[in-house]
Amino acid sequence: MGRAFEFRKARKMKRWSAMSKAFTRIGKDIVMAVKEGGPDPEANSKLRAVIQNAKSVNMPKDNIERAIKRASDKSLGDYKVVLFEGYAPHGIAVLIETATDNNTRTVANVRSYFNKCNGSLGTSGSVEFMFDHTCNFRIKAEGLDVEELELEFIDFGVEEVFEDEDGILLYAPFESFGAIQKELEDREIEILSSGFDRIPTVTKKLSEEEKEDVEKLLEKIEDDDDVQNVYHTMED
Repeated sequence: MGRAFEFRKARKMKRWSAMSKAFTRIGKDIVMAVKEGGPDPEANSKLRAVIQNAKSVNMPKDNIERAIKRASDKSLGDYKVVLFEGYAPHGIAVLIETATDNNTRTVANVRSYFNKCNGSLGTSGSVEFMFDHTCNFRIKAEGLDVEELELEFIDFGVEEVFEDEDGILLYAPFESFGAIQKELEDREIEILSSGFDRIPTVTKKLSEEEKEDVEKLLEKIEDDDDVQNVYHTMED
């Protein structure tokens, strides 16, 4: 098994631990997808992917439809994706993906979390290079052979395929997302969920006491409503 498998195993659904938080984050994803490609899922592949993710965390159909309708309102402000980079205590690199309609507020909040927890907010590019930007798809395992699937999807950029109790996961570089989504849909293979990860190229082992210092910062960041995902180089 490769790095993607170990990464997924360690972080399994950690960022969607609170259902209300998951709905808030997916709601923002819907708004961004609709603003970019329109409200029709048939014509908007990004929106189709977000709706699949909404269903995978049991977001009610009414909530999904309301979010699409709300996003179509021209008076609604747009969310901008902003990346923050910095260091937690003990030299742990932290990469934060946010979706915000008020960048001034988000910058101030993120900076305060680092300051309060003895970390330091860095400049653009200071830690991003320590993470591989990847995409992933979860599909149903029934009737599919993992090894055969891996061979067939190499040409579409897939680098890792593995099976767990929830289905089959395909991992590939970030830029392969569109090609893989199209091929899965063309083959009528049901996509249960899809998304993006930033996998650390190196990790650092800390003592339990040091881990607590880092986790204090991570918890503050993850609780912020503007934050979509948090990645770090601490070994789990």
